[in-house]
Amino acid sequence: MIVTLTMNPSVDRTATLPAPLQVGGVNRIAEIDDSPGGKGVNVARVVAAGGTAARAVFPAPAEDPFVAMCAAAEVSTTVVPADGAVRVNLTAVDPEGTTTKINAPGPELDAATLDRVLTTVADLAREASWVVLCGSLPRGVSDDFYAGLVIELRSAGVRVAVDTSDAPLAALAARFPDAAPDLVKPNGEELGQLAGVDGVGLEQRAEAGDLAAVVEAARALRDKGVGAALVTLGGAGAVLVDDDEAWFAQAPAVRVRSTVGAGDSSLAGYLLAEARGLGPAERLEWAVCHGSVAASLPGTGLPLGLDPATLRATLRRLD
Repeated sequence: MIVTLTMNPSVDRTATLPAPLQVGGVNRIAEIDDSPGGKGVNVARVVAAGGTAARAVFPAPAEDPFVAMCAAAEVSTTVVPADGAVRVNLTAVDPEGTTTKINAPGPELDAATLDRVLTTVADLAREASWVVLCGSLPRGVSDDFYAGLVIELRSAGVRVAVDTSDAPLAALAARFPDAAPDLVKPNGEELGQLAGVDGVGLEQRAEAGDLAAVVEAARALRDKGVGAALVTLGGAGAVLVDDDEAWFAQAPAVRVRSTVGAGDSSLAGYLLAEARGLGPAERLEWAVCHGSVAASLPGTGLPLGLDPATLRATLRRLD
């Protein structure tokens, strides 16, 4: 079983616009969609649809509408009792696929809730192949929460993946190698935060076809104890540095309709391939194909139950 932890879940409200977003003007909405969201929830949905058992853990009031939305989406959940309604994040998507996100901060969590989260995750980890720590941290949670949890989970012998950004990501890196997870899934900018280099520059060089700096930064993480780095680079593809191998994948071209959930889907694709015993190249291929399909879907569209026979990407081993 793959267990995901989403500390700051959200209702993902996607507004599809018939024209480009006009800042300061009046914008019409062609369609609006609400989906249960948060990185870990998205990962669990895709993993479960791909045939591997998954459970999404998150703090929320038991009666919150978000819990009912997860049930309707057939997400297996463990809800940690908490005060404060689950936040609503707004995403505006125009006809060209340009995505504008406006995220709410979420409720503040108290010490008792955090203790319940830690106990719940520790209990579920005993039966898990992976624990995946995802997304932002809400108010009331210290930046090094994930770092401390990685240390605890590693000592318990479970593999850990982390997909976060900004202060929690910096706090994680500050405690390497003790808090180095088995897998990180940064984008280019987040890879820069982890490795202490210019992440924007990494993305720009990757878009121009120069992947050397991305590979170097990812290998630096390996030197600090990280098991593998899956670096998603949007339309430029993705890089995986795992053991002594480095691979690049260029996914099939798709019409981008919404990037919400694409990175989460990439992580889920990697975990699905790993659960099937596939090697690094195939894991990267599954990751980029799941991410590309997600980007081609409207709203928080997720690649639920992709046929493995259709997962094809251009792969190249890197020196």
